[in-house]
Amino acid sequence: MTIYDTPVLQGRRLQLVKTIASKGIEDKSVLDAIQTIPRHLFLSKGLEYLAYDDRAISISDNQTISQPYTVAFQTQLLEVRNGDKILEIGTGSGYQAAVLSVIGADVYSVERIENLYNNSTKLLKKLGYKVKIFYGDGYEGVPQYQPFDGILITAAIEIIPDILLNQLKIGGCLVAPVGKAGYGQVMKKITRKSEFDFDTKEYGLFTFVPMLKGKI
Repeated sequence: MTIYDTPVLQGRRLQLVKTIASKGIEDKSVLDAIQTIPRHLFLSKGLEYLAYDDRAISISDNQTISQPYTVAFQTQLLEVRNGDKILEIGTGSGYQAAVLSVIGADVYSVERIENLYNNSTKLLKKLGYKVKIFYGDGYEGVPQYQPFDGILITAAIEIIPDILLNQLKIGGCLVAPVGKAGYGQVMKKITRKSEFDFDTKEYGLFTFVPMLKGKI
């Protein structure tokens, strides 16, 4: 299958990689994924020219595709190893799931908006990225496939529910922007040390759309 890509777009991707590397992203597998994946294909028609700016961009259903630096930052925090089982909460456009897949993760992703679920499922399959996508409530996770080596939440969440933390394996970690939407969120990495013991570290302020309950 032929994927629309051009030397100009490839050059802009390379410049994007240099930009996010200059901001502190050091994980080569993450940088290579950003350089490989045609982000322009995850945007709405007519917005492709914005794809390789380091910025969040609106997509359908009042959602956004995250800023590439933010995608890279969250992914780097997860410290994904080849074959790790990763749960993503909030598929959105499918771009973050593609990044996880390219760096070698076994990706499970949950999307609550049916239109986004359908669109991302079709696009990821078309582009050849192996991601298992579920239409459901992200607050519930995917308990039938637990435990996970890592969980990545791609929307602002005020309180991380125990049901998600309990889907982590011992030694696994959850990365999420925690705080009220509209006020900026603290990026947190929560590592499960034992059945009941969790260690939390904070990594600066970010801005995400809110994580909502239920399916629509």
